[in-house]
Amino acid sequence: MTKVAVLKQDGSKASDLDLNEEVFAVEANNAVITDAVLMQRASMRQGTHSVKNRSAVSGGGRKPWKQKGTGRARQGSIRAPQWRGGGIVFGPTPRSYAYRINKKAYNLALKSALSQKVADNKLVVVDALAFSEAKTKDFKQVLANLAVDSKALVIVDENNENALRAARNLANVQVMTAAGVNVLDVVNADKLVVVQSAIEEIQGGLA
Repeated sequence: MTKVAVLKQDGSKASDLDLNEEVFAVEANNAVITDAVLMQRASMRQGTHSVKNRSAVSGGGRKPWKQKGTGRARQGSIRAPQWRGGGIVFGPTPRSYAYRINKKAYNLALKSALSQKVADNKLVVVDALAFSEAKTKDFKQVLANLAVDSKALVIVDENNENALRAARNLANVQVMTAAGVNVLDVVNADKLVVVQSAIEEIQGGLA
């Protein structure tokens, strides 16, 4: 079994925790991690880019000059693509970039990302995150006690509203529940801080 220390909010050790090796000790599969990250980033794209084709630009309702006899090339509209101010050919239009990958592949990617954090000693397990008030100062002090001084992803239990609100003003800290854990955020974080109850929830969903 993979064993990690469980810390208290003041940074002292509370106990040891045996992690499920099917979730936190798998061999990292970089290929599926890449696939999962690309899928998530594609789904985040707005896809609102748009151009006007020749039917959408204004003007050009009549033929600019007669077909023959002028010595110039024949033209049907001043809003044809070759004209300045004309329509754009094959330009981008609003679309969705979202797509899905196989669920088993995504779960493997998440396990791989979590296992890599454990292997790199970047997983910090805390017994609980309890705040009487939603104060950013208190949350920042807890991170300092846990020796977390870089970009962090904090995973809490479902009912920790004070923790969610206290971290809103911290630029390099993202807080989410275990149900929202995803590959992109795990990969982007330098440190992973997880409440012990959330560890059990993650293992229950992936094991």
